[in-house]
Amino acid sequence: MPADRREAEARLDALVRDNRFTISVVFPVVGAVLLVASAEGVFAGTPLEPLAFNGAMILLGTLVMRSPLVAGLAPLVGRRELVGIGLLSAYAYAIEYVGVTTGWPYGEFAYLVALGPELGGVPLGLPVFFLPLVANAYLLCLLLLGDRAERTAVRLLAVIGLVLIMDVVLDPGAVALGFWAYAGVENVGALGVLAGEGFYGVPLSNYGGWVVSATVATVVLDAAFDRAALRARLAECEFMLDDMVSFVLLWGGVNCWFWNPIAALVALGIGVGLVRADRFDAALFRQAF
Repeated sequence: MPADRREAEARLDALVRDNRFTISVVFPVVGAVLLVASAEGVFAGTPLEPLAFNGAMILLGTLVMRSPLVAGLAPLVGRRELVGIGLLSAYAYAIEYVGVTTGWPYGEFAYLVALGPELGGVPLGLPVFFLPLVANAYLLCLLLLGDRAERTAVRLLAVIGLVLIMDVVLDPGAVALGFWAYAGVENVGALGVLAGEGFYGVPLSNYGGWVVSATVATVVLDAAFDRAALRARLAECEFMLDDMVSFVLLWGGVNCWFWNPIAALVALGIGVGLVRADRFDAALFRQAF
């Protein structure tokens, strides 16, 4: 057992650093294959049927892919940061419960797949699914904006915009997999936006809801964490945004399979942002060969 918190953080850093390829490449690629196979009914009627949309595996895989972000942020988390994370976790549960029961603010939807244990129809792992999206967007914007990130309006609007862009990738992929579905909206493709049919099965109201949630989460995160400390940690922790690499590979791959080309291209654009920020490490891929 580690002697103290500092030693525990150092061990976690080493564990993530030594397994970067497995965490940020193997897990999302294998996850995409398993999810697509589940959605296509490949496991039905076979001994592998328990693997189909296995909630425990989905939650475990997500936790592993989040580990670089957790390791990166861990040394910065004190009392104020814990309060911020707690408030955001409570908000995530509350707004999702309101959304499931009333249809506001995302539009009427229902979960079709159990993403792990649930409480009141809301996955208990919801903070693990939602909060890292905002944290990753915040960190990437700090890198891409440089000194411009010191301007509050520029920083907050950029992060909110990037979170919304990430949902343009996430929600169509999740709907295609059958994670959840929106009432009265068919997956008619990108041109359906012009006909008011939604975007790959996702109503436009969903993105309005995400503006609300992204704004709340970004403002709380910005107040909870010390920006200078985040910059310093980003400079020394090369794997801190590996979770976003996983996001691009997993959801970009899912959208490619289900032929959601605009969503896939947006995922590629996020990958370009990671390259520009020097966070998509090509050497990571060479380690596998």
